Amino acid sequence: MKETPSFFTSRKAWITALVVIFVLGLSIRFYDANDLPLEFHSTRQMLSVLKARGMYYDTRPGVTRAERTFAIQQWKLRASIEPEIMERIVAFTYRYTGEQHWVARAYSSIFWIIGGFFLFLLARRLTSTDGALAATAFYLFLPYAVIASRSFQPDPLMVMFIILFWWAVYEWEGALFAEKSSKRSWLFAVLAGLFGGLAIFVKFVAAFFVIGGGVGALLLGRKPLTEVLKQPQAYVMSVLGILPGAAYAVYGVWVAGYLGQQFGGRFIPAYFLSPAYYLGWVNMLNLVIGGIPLMLALFGLFFFDDGKRRFMLALWAGYVVFGIFFNYHIASHDYYSLPLIPIAALSLAPLAELLFSKLAQLTAARLLRLSAVCILILGVFASLWGTRTQLNSVDYRPEAQMWAEISQTVDGYTIAGLTQDYGSRMAYWGWKYITSWPTYGDLLYRDDLLGGQRDFEKQFATIVAKKDLFVVTDFADLNRQPFLKEKLKEFPVFAQGDGYIIYDLMEDSE
Repeated sequence: MKETPSFFTSRKAWITALVVIFVLGLSIRFYDANDLPLEFHSTRQMLSVLKARGMYYDTRPGVTRAERTFAIQQWKLRASIEPEIMERIVAFTYRYTGEQHWVARAYSSIFWIIGGFFLFLLARRLTSTDGALAATAFYLFLPYAVIASRSFQPDPLMVMFIILFWWAVYEWEGALFAEKSSKRSWLFAVLAGLFGGLAIFVKFVAAFFVIGGGVGALLLGRKPLTEVLKQPQAYVMSVLGILPGAAYAVYGVWVAGYLGQQFGGRFIPAYFLSPAYYLGWVNMLNLVIGGIPLMLALFGLFFFDDGKRRFMLALWAGYVVFGIFFNYHIASHDYYSLPLIPIAALSLAPLAELLFSKLAQLTAARLLRLSAVCILILGVFASLWGTRTQLNSVDYRPEAQMWAEISQTVDGYTIAGLTQDYGSRMAYWGWKYITSWPTYGDLLYRDDLLGGQRDFEKQFATIVAKKDLFVVTDFADLNRQPFLKEKLKEFPVFAQGDGYIIYDLMEDSE
């Protein structure tokens, strides 16, 4: 078989390219790293921020008793869905760095970068070095991936372990029937089990992608499926993959009891009859991957060898089944499609291999090769500059002062309000608890689940009962709730400033 020409002709050339890709990938994620964690799904990030502060203040010396009590209370009060791994790592690091927002971003970014290295190794096995370099660049430089992978939430860590599992299970299947491979196959079986188990432990939804990768390895076809299933490594790997997540689920549901209500409301059968579900899913795909890259990634499946194509199809199938099961979230929460990024990157690898091989034939002259390299650099620079512009477009730091100002204004009063992130910003920068009015999205979600909204007047009376003030900072959401907007006009303005207005609930306006 004729060898495919390579664009990066020497080991030194591709290693240099790989190092440049990783340095740039890490650098863009550290840009403006100490801005407030509000640029990406701020509600989810603030949940982790408050938890990490509570853990930190639990042992931090030199804080007042009131600060310690409030910080710990906010930590314990917030919902616990996944194990608090990221929060504990960040809280531990605060002991040496102080309470800095860049700490969480650094960890998330590093986890994503580690995943990128193993994605390169896997893509190289599936295609070639050229294809692997392109897949890694896509994984690291995709604008959405840059923003999402530096956020304070468990997803970057989960994606890292998913990729590590795919790599290990692929290597396991390859080593299983090779000569003198007993120790090697056992090594990769144990690694795959541990990585898959850790991915599911970090976040239960990883199970779909772990199972997809496991099924894909069985379908590679290098040996009959019956022979693969006879191997004890397969069962050791399965047990290691199941135990961590199962133990956490048992503890959370039946021992501690805090997980019992967290699994509801994620699957809504009526959605399958609604065009909004399918259009919402497409919209999320367009936001995360982009229509053209998604199309090319799907075309890339045709360019794999049969066994490798089955492996990749199993990864895609895992995502599709995941989207069907979590039908509400897949159509409304873009970061639920985050694990699709490495799948799409791997799927693009054979197309990139084909492009680079043709480019290698066309750029035999040194000047032409240099021109091609310059075009590649220009494309990477343009993508990174656009992401930098996006990160630089909003400075969230002034919000900390605004919440501190609101906190001073309402000091001594009980408060309710329609604010961003369910009062998390008030709790973090204002050190005060606020009873949150549901957002417009919450009202729609409740309508989907319960078949109708509760009576407005009753709801208003319930939420603001015995409250002195009502704070509004989310004016966009207020404009989508005309009943609330009209109701608040019945009360005089207690105070207002840049970005907020506070209504006095203690007396009606004349």
